Amino acid sequence: MQFVLAAFVSAILFGASTPIGKLLLQTLTPFQLAGLFYLGAAMGVLPFFVLGRTPVSLIVPDRKNKFRLAGAICFGGILGPVLLLMGLQKGSGVSVSMWLNLELMATAVLGCLIFRDHLGRFGWLGVSGTIFASVLLSWNQGVIGVTSLLFVTGACICWALDNHLTALIDTITPSQSTFWKGLFAGTLNLIIAFVAEPYGTKVSTILSALLVGVFAYGFSISLYITAAQNLGTTRSQMIFATAPFFGVALSALVLKETISPVQMAAAFILALSLFTLFLDRHNHVHAHDPVRHKHWHHHEDDHHTHPHSENKKLHGHWHRHKKVSHAHPHWPDIHHRHDFGPLDGKSIEKD
Repeated sequence: MQFVLAAFVSAILFGASTPIGKLLLQTLTPFQLAGLFYLGAAMGVLPFFVLGRTPVSLIVPDRKNKFRLAGAICFGGILGPVLLLMGLQKGSGVSVSMWLNLELMATAVLGCLIFRDHLGRFGWLGVSGTIFASVLLSWNQGVIGVTSLLFVTGACICWALDNHLTALIDTITPSQSTFWKGLFAGTLNLIIAFVAEPYGTKVSTILSALLVGVFAYGFSISLYITAAQNLGTTRSQMIFATAPFFGVALSALVLKETISPVQMAAAFILALSLFTLFLDRHNHVHAHDPVRHKHWHHHEDDHHTHPHSENKKLHGHWHRHKKVSHAHPHWPDIHHRHDFGPLDGKSIEKD
């Protein structure tokens, strides 16, 4: 339940960034605002990065996870936010908020085709319902412009890739992953912004953008990574798909944009879709090869039974899993990403 709550809080924080970003784009360019958002994200998680008990030698990821982190930075930190803000600059806050549901579709499709994520009948029903709710919302808004739609769609595809790559990073904590993403992506986008167009805005506007970045990107991304590593990317994205609705609500309050009965009906469909998600069950015999990694975990599951002096609350450290074959209900979390095929009735886990 704590990981479900983390995904919901992440959605609320990120959803709030759309209408606020629309206001900030009146004085900042997309590259400037994207850079400030992600530098703010790095600032927000810096205390957790510095004060954490992780040894310095473990703060930098290994080679495999460096590749994953580099991809997450490129797609999720550099390209994704710039494309979104370009679309937001041209479209309305309500329209762009609604189109962000395309991130769920992209995440689900990429998950099944590339990242060995699994969804059963109820899972796909939930995905379909969420997509239908998005189409219903967009239909009610009319044409937002081909250019704006393409920008937002591109952002959603970038973030879908980011979602899967980030969920596979297992040697650094979510705060550390968010810090590196914010630092590198924010700095690069600000450099591009300086070269393209000098800054000419008030200090208060810059500080406001950084503050939004702290909460809507820094805390939000860290919470989302935590949820994705424990619930699986697609399921976490299903919960995170509520973010556009928070954006719609705030657009109505902040930007004075209207909410129609069709949008309310779409919200109801989304709620039903999220409910069907948790009806999805996946259970079979699977084998885990020995693996050594570090990630946030607790000792109330079938995978973390190692003894130590720490308490059993959520914590993170290096630990080793022995080879084991067992069967239990599971989601495609950091321990369960595997191909499905006939092998004496069994499915073999590939860690």
